[in-house]
Amino acid sequence: MSEQNNQPEQEAEVQETLDQVAEELQQGGEELSAEAEIAVLNAELEAAKQTIEEQKDSVVRAAAEVENMRRRTAQDVEKAHKFALEKFANELLPVLDNLERAIEFADKENEHIKPVIEGVEMTAKSFVDAVAKFGVEVVAPQGETFNPEFHQAMSIQPSADVAPNTVIAVMQKGYLLNGRLLRPAMVMVSKTAE
Repeated sequence: MSEQNNQPEQEAEVQETLDQVAEELQQGGEELSAEAEIAVLNAELEAAKQTIEEQKDSVVRAAAEVENMRRRTAQDVEKAHKFALEKFANELLPVLDNLERAIEFADKENEHIKPVIEGVEMTAKSFVDAVAKFGVEVVAPQGETFNPEFHQAMSIQPSADVAPNTVIAVMQKGYLLNGRLLRPAMVMVSKTAE
C-alpha cells in the first residue's frame, strides 16, 4: 500500500527531473546534451521500474485470487458429490423404518408367515447395505452416552441400572450421510433414580 501512496510523489519527481533537463537544454545548448540525455534516460528507467513493480503486484494478487477461486470451486464440487443424495436418502428412510417395524411387530411364532418375515428381514438388510455404499450410516445408540448432536431425547426415565445420560431405548434410528446428520436418533435417556 505504501508503494501505491508514494507513486504520485515518484511520478512528480520524475516529471520534475525531465522539466529541469528540458530547461538546461534550452539554456546550455549542445554542451549539456550528453548529461541531459543520461538524466532523461535515468528518469525513464525509474518510471519503467515503477511500472514493473506495480504490474508485479497486480499479477501476484490476480494469481492468488485465481487460486482461491479454484480451491473454493473444488470444495463446492466435493460437497455437491458428497451430499447430492441427501434429499433422496431422506425420502428412503421412512421405507426402511417401515420394514424394521414390520419385522419387530411380526408374529415370529406363526409358521405360516415365517418365510415372509425372513424375506422382509433380507430386504431390510439389503436396503441398509445398498444405502451404506453411498455413505449412509445408521445411528443406533443403544447403551451409549446421550449425544445431542446425533440423538433427540424423546423422554427421560429414572434408572438405577445404568449411568445418567445413557440411551436406554431407541425409538427410531438416526442416519448420517458422509458424516453429516440426516436424521437424529429418537431415544429414551436415563436419569438418576430418586
